[in-house]
Amino acid sequence: MPNIVDFSLIFSQIPTLLVYLPMTLFITVISMIFGVIIGLIIALIKMNRIMILSPLATVFVSFMRGTPLLVQLYLSYYGIPVILRYINYFNGTDYNVNNIPSMLFVLIAFSLNEAAYNSETIRSALQSVNKGQIEAAQSLGMTYRQVLQRIIIPEAFIVALPNLGNTLIGLLKGTSLAFVCSVVEMTARGKILAGFNYRYFEVYISLALIYWSLTIMIEHLVKYCEKRVTIPDSNSIPSYRRGKLL
Repeated sequence: MPNIVDFSLIFSQIPTLLVYLPMTLFITVISMIFGVIIGLIIALIKMNRIMILSPLATVFVSFMRGTPLLVQLYLSYYGIPVILRYINYFNGTDYNVNNIPSMLFVLIAFSLNEAAYNSETIRSALQSVNKGQIEAAQSLGMTYRQVLQRIIIPEAFIVALPNLGNTLIGLLKGTSLAFVCSVVEMTARGKILAGFNYRYFEVYISLALIYWSLTIMIEHLVKYCEKRVTIPDSNSIPSYRRGKLL
């Protein structure tokens, strides 16, 4: 009987694929950071209904959520050089279009995609903050910026954390598309490796196990963060400990 599946190869290839794990994590972390920052800005713009910016933010979110991430990567990869050429032509500048690192296209596409999804998560979390607390803080003389930093954002973060964790997992898996912009991460390396040994099934099983393990670790990390930032219900605290918390 022919050896249809080489199970030993599945585990022996994992160390080779893990060499490119830092690249995958780099894309994930940087894109998530910028995605949260830009998403918060968009959420605040839409909540405060800033003229001109609010409709633009709405169109941006609709476009990014309504188009495939793969298409957005292609738009970034081919569109940014075109934009720079137009800028050079009309402004007389001399931006080097040919030496743009491929990683920049990937980070821009992933960051903007994450920002669109995170903005709706953050906006709903901001709106869930008790208005009574906001009014109480304002009555104490706090400015809007102080209320935002001390009251609204900290409480909204607790509400948004589970959904942000889900988007982080989705982003991690989405980095497998970075190879379309000539960035070699784990999936791209797996594709190259499978092209050498023609063991596509074993290679992709190895990749699946790695991504699955990373997803489980992120889930546990998010749960740990939830426990750290969530204030326990007084009814769930033993009576002999309540006095220490009061």
